[in-house]
Amino acid sequence: MSRENTAVTTVEEPVYKLSRPFSFDGTEYTELSLDLDALTGEDMMSCERQLNATTNDVVYVKELSKLYLALVAAKAAKVPVEVIKKLPAKDFSKITMRVQNFLLA
Repeated sequence: MSRENTAVTTVEEPVYKLSRPFSFDGTEYTELSLDLDALTGEDMMSCERQLNATTNDVVYVKELSKLYLALVAAKAAKVPVEVIKKLPAKDFSKITMRVQNFLLA
């Protein structure tokens, strides 16, 4: 008798509802559309180039870097990375964790 490995995966909704309205540069955000599935390899390499240009720190595993995850989230949401960086901590953490889960799954 063989047992099949069945993994239960949860599909994240592409729209992330912020915990409270957030204003940045005259625009109010109540949600962000994180279309991670639409990202391409070129998008990922662009985020890596931005990471390398932004920090002198050595990043061994990009997928564990909050800055890299913020860059990918911004690319997926089609917003400037400053929007992601200025989010309330609760939303920033949840969004970067969502991106990390996507990249490492």
